[in-house]
Amino acid sequence: MVSFNGQDLFSSRCVWVNGPVIVGAGPSGLAVGACLKEQGIPFVILEKSDCIASLWQKKTYNRLKLHLPKQFCQLPKFPFPQHYPEYPTKKQFIDYLESYARKFDINPMFNERVQFAKYDQICKLWRVKTISPNGLEVEYICQWLVVATGENAEKVVPNIEGLKEFGGEVIHACDYKSGEKFSGKKVLVVGCGNSGMEVSLDLCNHNAQPSLVCRSSVHVLPREIFGKSIFELAMFMMKWLPLWLVDKTLLILTWFILGNIEKYGLKRPKIGPLELKNTQGKTPVLDIGALEKIRSRKINVVPGIKRFSCGTVELVNGEKLKIDSVVLATGYCSNVPFWLKESEFFSKNGFPKAPFPNSWKGKFGLYAVGFTRRGLSGASADAIQIAQDITKAYNEDIMQKKQKISTL
Repeated sequence: MVSFNGQDLFSSRCVWVNGPVIVGAGPSGLAVGACLKEQGIPFVILEKSDCIASLWQKKTYNRLKLHLPKQFCQLPKFPFPQHYPEYPTKKQFIDYLESYARKFDINPMFNERVQFAKYDQICKLWRVKTISPNGLEVEYICQWLVVATGENAEKVVPNIEGLKEFGGEVIHACDYKSGEKFSGKKVLVVGCGNSGMEVSLDLCNHNAQPSLVCRSSVHVLPREIFGKSIFELAMFMMKWLPLWLVDKTLLILTWFILGNIEKYGLKRPKIGPLELKNTQGKTPVLDIGALEKIRSRKINVVPGIKRFSCGTVELVNGEKLKIDSVVLATGYCSNVPFWLKESEFFSKNGFPKAPFPNSWKGKFGLYAVGFTRRGLSGASADAIQIAQDITKAYNEDIMQKKQKISTL
């Protein structure tokens, strides 16, 4: 990395990076960095927050654990410690990521928010402009750009009629830490994905009275079947069986273990869980105890919301509930369209247009990691391919420059 005008990096306005710029210091960005380090390729990681994995460190609830066994969540070239449980806790996963960064000597440029990144057709280079909290702007110039901001960069807050007039506390799940402060309160949890289910369970365990809004259909699966992770079982079956048959088998096993959940207000989609994940990116809920609370009516499942009013929510079925607080477990979205000035590789929703497994590479040295909707294992697979491709291009570039020098 070279600063123009001989100035120090932190007072420079323009910086040449002799390698790729990676935007995002979450697991995906760290994985690409580690793979590049192994090949001796220089790089710069830009991170808007003041730490690695800021989503995990600052925007997750305390009781969170990995939903999948650790062997499906480890990053390239560095397994989880053997003493870690099968489903590591939030703290253990953060410790693992910090150890990962130390092992590969990855030092992101923190507090640098990317304002825009665009490809300069004349110079044949990427220009990435950042701004720091003190207002300092820096432009990074590079041949390769790796987008590693991920699927969950920004929270999604739905526009619900009357929410501003509700009067009680309204928070997004990213700001929820524990149900302790909600003890004795009636809390409406909007969204019945994994976050909504776990927040409702946590509220229940802290003596709150949660109502869970389940507006659309959802697959609820047991986290384990016969002592084995349902994800591990699915991956094994997919080696031998077509997707539709794996889905059918999973649903039959789920029915035997969980029974008929539709009578509790949880309608199943017509499409199988794996096909739904592949085609629409909707992750099935892996039950870790919420269903038991739903059966015992300690978690009240309700239909969609019609409108809010002062201290009250009216549901689409006409029922009105008195509530004290609202937790919006309404998910996250990509922020790529806000800063990447490119429309050929990425779509308007911030995901690559090309489907998996061809979603990792665009034109002009543009790459995407962590957008496969296949979790950490998908991000790791992307990272390995990206590092290999950049290494090949980097070495070819060096050879071409040497040949030009030799001809002088």
